[in-house]
Amino acid sequence: MRRSNVLEKLNAGKTVSCFKVNLNDPKVSEIVAISGFDCIWMDQEHIAQDSSMLAAGIWAAKAHDTDVMVRVSRGSYSDYIKPLEMDATGIMVPHIMNLEDAEEVIRKVRFHPLGRRPIDGGNADGSYTALDFNEYIQQANKQRFVALQIEDPEPLKDLEAIAALEGFDMLFFGPGDFSQGIGAPGQWNHPKLIETRKLVAEVADKYGKYAATVGSPDNLQELMDMGYSFISVGADVAGLTNYCNNLVKGFGPGTGKSLGTEKKGTESPYK
Repeated sequence: MRRSNVLEKLNAGKTVSCFKVNLNDPKVSEIVAISGFDCIWMDQEHIAQDSSMLAAGIWAAKAHDTDVMVRVSRGSYSDYIKPLEMDATGIMVPHIMNLEDAEEVIRKVRFHPLGRRPIDGGNADGSYTALDFNEYIQQANKQRFVALQIEDPEPLKDLEAIAALEGFDMLFFGPGDFSQGIGAPGQWNHPKLIETRKLVAEVADKYGKYAATVGSPDNLQELMDMGYSFISVGADVAGLTNYCNNLVKGFGPGTGKSLGTEKKGTESPYK
């Protein structure tokens, strides 16, 4: 089974870089992988990707030895394990609401002795049955990571008990939905949000888990200083939107003179 670069880097005490891909074309995943990100975040919670699109994105990343984390949709156990069987390197389960919820997720996504994940072995993660059965089970528990997303105020009362569970690797703080959950949507500097972001990192470290979240170049160092070692920065749709908006501005009156954009014949059209 292909090793997880994310886990290897985290276990070495290094910070993991991640980039979110919303667009369905696997070329996007390949571009991100070529750029040097450690991990690509693909999404099944909000994005309408069918299995073939998801598999293609995973293959594109694997071609460049880049990990893929799939945020699964909340549903049956099949929704959780199919990305792993496609050979995604990890999954993130959104909206963990309490201790019992976390325990049930672990039971569904980990093999014995950690859980009761249904066994197949005939997919990409098991090398289509070429991997020894017992080796498959052991490696899947060791080389595939599970992130539990804390993005609501409800699970905070159980946060330490959740972090103490065996069978998962990361606590992922989601500020977007959390801000809504505390009645302050989009208020990123709300005291409760800041307090909880720090708390998640502290509790993760206390119980030997990794702290993960989303960030930006502006607060990247702050998050690392706080204890976050897996940070997702940027997304394809945001980058493309900003790029297009900036290009359109160039068609404004007098833009060429005011911005000094006289063509010299050597500029790349992609910069």
